[in-house]
Amino acid sequence: MLLSFDELPEEFQNDDVKKYYDILKNKKSSIIIKRSFDISLSILFIIILLIPIIILALAVKLTSRGPILYKQTRVTTYNREFTIYKFRTMVDNADKMGTLVTSHGDNRITEIGHFLRKYRLDELPQLFNVLKGEMSFVGTRPEVPKYVKCYTPAMYATLLMPAGITSLASIKFKNEDRMLETSTNIDEDYVDIILPKKMHYNLLYIKSFGFRNDLYLMLKTVKEVAFH
Repeated sequence: MLLSFDELPEEFQNDDVKKYYDILKNKKSSIIIKRSFDISLSILFIIILLIPIIILALAVKLTSRGPILYKQTRVTTYNREFTIYKFRTMVDNADKMGTLVTSHGDNRITEIGHFLRKYRLDELPQLFNVLKGEMSFVGTRPEVPKYVKCYTPAMYATLLMPAGITSLASIKFKNEDRMLETSTNIDEDYVDIILPKKMHYNLLYIKSFGFRNDLYLMLKTVKEVAFH
């Protein structure tokens, strides 16, 4: 449920965020429908995909050393931190071996990891994040706190709603790793070049937010993944 503007964290208290807040304030029924849809569909998918999830979990465990799940602190609604779940696609302790952003040809990615990433199967455990209310099927992809600290005032508007498994920005930047392939400073180029462009699309999503648009973005994501 959308908080009153006065209840939002201090970093949200600016005119840029207020503009987007007023848009969502007039779509409270759509926000309720969105959450109901998330709960129903996440339960359905968990039931239907339980066996494939178990098979993929075994594949991760048997093909490389380390835990099955990759857990990382990310940021969602109202700048709250949560633990995101993914199937591990990199070698164990990959975070300590390089940047938090993955580039094309990253040698930390495991063999099974390449397959999981190609079809976004590594994100299946996020169904449980959706069920818990930490994420939604559609919304801004959750960033790590390190990058959220680099947000401009307007960018905080993207945190008025739950983080998403997919988004318009995710579709537009499906080859983000290739964009950073020749970068000599991945973290700096991500913050200065990639992040502002992604946030442009994330803010457009808020302006056009609605259940019908969410369904469109979900179907478009399936199409992009299937014909990648």
